[in-house]
Amino acid sequence: MLRKLGAELIGTFWLVLGGCGSAVLAAHFADVGIGLLGVSLAFGLTVVTMAYAIGPISGCHLNPAVSLGLCVGGRFPLSQLAPYVLAQVLGGLLAGAALYAIASGAVGFDSLKGFAANGYGEHSPGGYSLQAVLLCELLLTAFFLFIIMGVTDQEAPAGFAPLAIGLALTLIHLISIPVSNTSVNPARSLAVAVFAGPWALNQLWLFWVAPLAGGALGAMVYRVLRGR
Repeated sequence: MLRKLGAELIGTFWLVLGGCGSAVLAAHFADVGIGLLGVSLAFGLTVVTMAYAIGPISGCHLNPAVSLGLCVGGRFPLSQLAPYVLAQVLGGLLAGAALYAIASGAVGFDSLKGFAANGYGEHSPGGYSLQAVLLCELLLTAFFLFIIMGVTDQEAPAGFAPLAIGLALTLIHLISIPVSNTSVNPARSLAVAVFAGPWALNQLWLFWVAPLAGGALGAMVYRVLRGR
Protein backbone atom coordinates (compact mmCIF):
# COMPACT_ATOMS: atom_id res chain seq x y z
CA MET A 1 0.00 0.00 0.00
CA LEU A 2 2.83 2.41 0.78
CA ARG A 3 4.32 1.76 -2.66
CA LYS A 4 0.95 2.56 -4.24
CA LEU A 5 0.58 5.78 -2.29
CA GLY A 6 4.14 6.81 -3.09
CA ALA A 7 3.45 6.23 -6.78
CA GLU A 8 0.28 8.32 -6.63
CA LEU A 9 2.10 11.14 -4.85
CA ILE A 10 4.91 11.19 -7.43
CA GLY A 11 2.50 10.86 -10.33
CA THR A 12 0.28 13.72 -9.17
CA PHE A 13 3.36 15.83 -8.54
CA TRP A 14 4.37 15.27 -12.18
CA LEU A 15 0.89 16.09 -13.47
CA VAL A 16 0.73 19.42 -11.63
CA LEU A 17 4.34 20.36 -12.35
CA GLY A 18 4.06 19.44 -16.02
CA GLY A 19 0.55 20.66 -16.70
CA CYS A 20 0.28 23.74 -14.53
CA GLY A 21 3.98 24.43 -15.04
CA SER A 22 3.45 24.67 -18.78
CA ALA A 23 0.61 27.15 -18.20
CA VAL A 24 2.55 29.32 -15.75
CA LEU A 25 6.01 29.21 -17.30
CA ALA A 26 5.58 28.58 -21.02
CA ALA A 27 2.08 29.45 -22.23
CA HIS A 28 2.74 33.14 -22.80
CA PHE A 29 6.53 33.23 -22.99
CA ALA A 30 7.71 36.08 -25.24
CA ASP A 31 6.65 35.43 -28.85
CA VAL A 32 7.14 31.65 -28.73
CA GLY A 33 4.70 30.68 -25.97
CA ILE A 34 3.06 27.28 -26.33
CA GLY A 35 -0.46 28.68 -25.87
CA LEU A 36 -3.67 26.75 -25.27
CA LEU A 37 -2.68 23.84 -27.52
CA GLY A 38 0.67 23.41 -25.83
CA VAL A 39 -0.80 23.45 -22.33
CA SER A 40 -3.43 20.91 -23.39
CA LEU A 41 -0.75 18.61 -24.77
CA ALA A 42 1.35 19.03 -21.64
CA PHE A 43 -1.46 17.78 -19.39
CA GLY A 44 -2.08 14.85 -21.71
CA LEU A 45 1.61 13.96 -21.84
CA THR A 46 1.96 13.94 -18.06
CA VAL A 47 -0.77 11.30 -17.86
CA VAL A 48 0.62 9.19 -20.72
CA THR A 49 4.14 9.16 -19.32
CA MET A 50 3.09 8.42 -15.74
CA ALA A 51 0.54 5.80 -16.79
CA TYR A 52 3.33 3.77 -18.35
CA ALA A 53 5.67 4.48 -15.43
CA ILE A 54 3.44 3.80 -12.41
CA GLY A 55 0.36 2.17 -13.88
CA PRO A 56 1.58 -1.30 -12.83
CA ILE A 57 2.13 -0.05 -9.27
CA SER A 58 -0.91 2.05 -8.39
CA GLY A 59 -3.09 2.16 -11.49
CA CYS A 60 -2.02 5.80 -12.04
CA HIS A 61 -5.17 7.60 -10.87
CA LEU A 62 -3.53 10.99 -10.10
CA ASN A 63 -6.97 12.42 -9.46
CA PRO A 64 -9.53 12.05 -6.65
CA ALA A 65 -12.34 12.09 -9.23
CA VAL A 66 -10.74 9.13 -11.02
CA SER A 67 -10.31 7.19 -7.78
CA LEU A 68 -13.92 7.85 -6.77
CA GLY A 69 -15.19 7.01 -10.25
CA LEU A 70 -13.31 3.72 -10.35
CA CYS A 71 -14.69 2.93 -6.90
CA VAL A 72 -18.25 3.58 -8.10
CA GLY A 73 -17.49 1.56 -11.23
CA GLY A 74 -16.45 -1.46 -9.20
CA ARG A 75 -12.79 -1.28 -10.21
CA PHE A 76 -11.28 0.07 -6.99
CA PRO A 77 -11.84 -0.84 -3.31
CA LEU A 78 -13.55 1.74 -1.12
CA SER A 79 -11.06 1.02 1.68
CA GLN A 80 -8.25 2.54 -0.42
CA LEU A 81 -10.12 5.63 -1.58
CA ALA A 82 -9.21 8.00 1.28
CA PRO A 83 -5.47 7.11 1.32
CA TYR A 84 -5.27 7.54 -2.46
CA VAL A 85 -6.94 10.95 -2.30
CA LEU A 86 -4.63 12.09 0.49
CA ALA A 87 -1.56 11.00 -1.49
CA GLN A 88 -2.82 12.80 -4.60
CA VAL A 89 -3.55 15.98 -2.68
CA LEU A 90 -0.14 15.94 -1.01
CA GLY A 91 1.63 15.30 -4.32
CA GLY A 92 -0.25 18.17 -5.93
CA LEU A 93 0.51 20.59 -3.10
CA LEU A 94 4.21 19.73 -3.18
CA ALA A 95 4.26 20.34 -6.93
CA GLY A 96 2.40 23.63 -6.47
CA ALA A 97 5.03 24.72 -3.96
CA ALA A 98 7.86 23.68 -6.29
CA LEU A 99 6.27 25.53 -9.20
CA TYR A 100 5.81 28.63 -7.05
CA ALA A 101 9.49 28.50 -6.06
CA ILE A 102 10.53 28.27 -9.71
CA ALA A 103 8.11 30.90 -11.04
CA SER A 104 8.92 33.40 -8.29
CA GLY A 105 12.49 33.50 -9.56
CA ALA A 106 11.36 35.66 -12.49
CA VAL A 107 11.29 39.44 -12.21
CA GLY A 108 7.75 40.76 -11.86
CA PHE A 109 6.17 37.41 -11.01
CA ASP A 110 2.82 37.71 -9.23
CA SER A 111 0.91 34.56 -8.31
CA LEU A 112 -2.21 36.65 -7.65
CA LYS A 113 -2.57 37.13 -11.41
CA GLY A 114 -3.81 33.56 -11.67
CA PHE A 115 -1.08 30.94 -11.25
CA ALA A 116 -3.07 28.49 -13.45
CA ALA A 117 -5.91 28.47 -10.93
CA ASN A 118 -9.43 27.47 -11.91
CA GLY A 119 -12.27 29.95 -11.68
CA TYR A 120 -15.71 31.08 -12.79
CA GLY A 121 -17.30 34.47 -13.40
CA GLU A 122 -14.67 37.18 -13.53
CA HIS A 123 -11.98 34.56 -12.88
CA SER A 124 -12.97 32.40 -15.83
CA PRO A 125 -10.59 33.01 -18.79
CA GLY A 126 -13.64 33.57 -21.02
CA GLY A 127 -15.90 35.09 -18.38
CA TYR A 128 -18.15 32.03 -18.12
CA SER A 129 -20.78 31.89 -15.36
CA LEU A 130 -20.78 29.61 -12.34
CA GLN A 131 -23.53 27.48 -13.93
CA ALA A 132 -21.64 27.12 -17.20
CA VAL A 133 -18.41 26.13 -15.47
CA LEU A 134 -20.22 23.67 -13.20
CA LEU A 135 -21.89 21.94 -16.14
CA CYS A 136 -18.70 21.90 -18.19
CA GLU A 137 -16.60 20.40 -15.40
CA LEU A 138 -19.25 17.81 -14.56
CA LEU A 139 -19.76 16.65 -18.15
CA LEU A 140 -16.08 16.54 -19.08
CA THR A 141 -15.13 14.59 -15.96
CA ALA A 142 -18.00 12.20 -16.62
CA PHE A 143 -16.73 11.52 -20.14
CA PHE A 144 -13.18 11.22 -18.83
CA LEU A 145 -14.22 8.44 -16.46
CA PHE A 146 -16.39 6.80 -19.11
CA ILE A 147 -13.32 6.63 -21.37
CA ILE A 148 -11.06 5.39 -18.58
CA MET A 149 -13.51 2.64 -17.70
CA GLY A 150 -13.75 1.59 -21.34
CA VAL A 151 -10.09 1.56 -22.31
CA THR A 152 -9.08 -0.28 -19.12
CA ASP A 153 -11.78 -2.93 -19.54
CA GLN A 154 -10.38 -6.46 -19.56
CA GLU A 155 -11.61 -6.89 -23.14
CA ALA A 156 -10.05 -3.63 -24.41
CA PRO A 157 -6.88 -3.82 -26.56
CA ALA A 158 -3.90 -4.19 -24.25
CA GLY A 159 -1.25 -1.49 -23.98
CA PHE A 160 -3.19 1.41 -25.48
CA ALA A 161 -5.04 2.68 -22.41
CA PRO A 162 -2.43 5.32 -21.42
CA LEU A 163 -2.52 6.83 -24.92
CA ALA A 164 -6.31 6.98 -25.01
CA ILE A 165 -6.53 8.48 -21.53
CA GLY A 166 -3.82 11.06 -22.26
CA LEU A 167 -5.47 12.07 -25.52
CA ALA A 168 -8.83 12.33 -23.75
CA LEU A 169 -7.32 14.71 -21.19
CA THR A 170 -5.74 16.72 -23.99
CA LEU A 171 -9.12 17.08 -25.71
CA ILE A 172 -10.77 18.03 -22.42
CA HIS A 173 -8.28 20.87 -22.00
CA LEU A 174 -8.73 22.04 -25.58
CA ILE A 175 -12.45 22.34 -24.88
CA SER A 176 -12.44 23.91 -21.45
CA ILE A 177 -9.33 26.00 -20.81
CA PRO A 178 -11.31 29.07 -21.98
CA VAL A 179 -14.19 28.11 -19.70
CA SER A 180 -12.54 27.32 -16.38
CA ASN A 181 -8.79 26.82 -17.00
CA THR A 182 -9.79 23.14 -16.85
CA SER A 183 -9.83 21.24 -13.62
CA VAL A 184 -11.53 17.81 -13.87
CA ASN A 185 -9.15 17.08 -11.00
CA PRO A 186 -9.66 18.41 -7.45
CA ALA A 187 -6.04 17.75 -6.46
CA ARG A 188 -4.78 19.82 -9.40
CA SER A 189 -7.13 22.67 -8.48
CA LEU A 190 -6.13 22.74 -4.82
CA ALA A 191 -2.43 22.55 -5.68
CA VAL A 192 -2.39 26.01 -7.27
CA ALA A 193 -5.37 27.64 -5.56
CA VAL A 194 -3.46 27.96 -2.29
CA PHE A 195 -0.91 30.19 -4.08
CA ALA A 196 -3.34 32.17 -6.25
CA GLY A 197 -5.05 34.18 -3.52
CA PRO A 198 -8.34 34.21 -1.59
CA TRP A 199 -10.56 34.27 -4.70
CA ALA A 200 -9.20 30.90 -5.86
CA LEU A 201 -9.82 29.28 -2.48
CA ASN A 202 -13.32 30.79 -2.34
CA GLN A 203 -14.19 29.22 -5.70
CA LEU A 204 -12.38 25.94 -5.03
CA TRP A 205 -15.54 24.16 -3.86
CA LEU A 206 -16.85 23.96 -7.42
CA PHE A 207 -13.69 22.24 -8.61
CA TRP A 208 -14.17 19.53 -6.03
CA VAL A 209 -17.93 19.09 -6.29
CA ALA A 210 -18.26 19.03 -10.11
CA PRO A 211 -15.35 16.65 -10.90
CA LEU A 212 -16.26 14.23 -8.10
CA ALA A 213 -19.91 14.15 -9.16
CA GLY A 214 -18.95 13.86 -12.82
CA GLY A 215 -16.48 11.08 -12.18
CA ALA A 216 -19.04 9.03 -10.28
CA LEU A 217 -21.65 9.65 -12.99
CA GLY A 218 -19.40 8.64 -15.88
CA ALA A 219 -18.27 5.44 -14.21
CA MET A 220 -21.83 4.55 -13.28
CA VAL A 221 -23.08 5.05 -16.84
CA TYR A 222 -20.30 2.85 -18.23
CA ARG A 223 -21.00 0.16 -15.66
CA VAL A 224 -24.67 0.11 -16.61
CA LEU A 225 -23.94 -0.01 -20.35
CA ARG A 226 -21.32 -2.71 -19.87
CA GLY A 227 -23.81 -4.82 -17.97
CA ARG A 228 -21.58 -5.57 -15.03
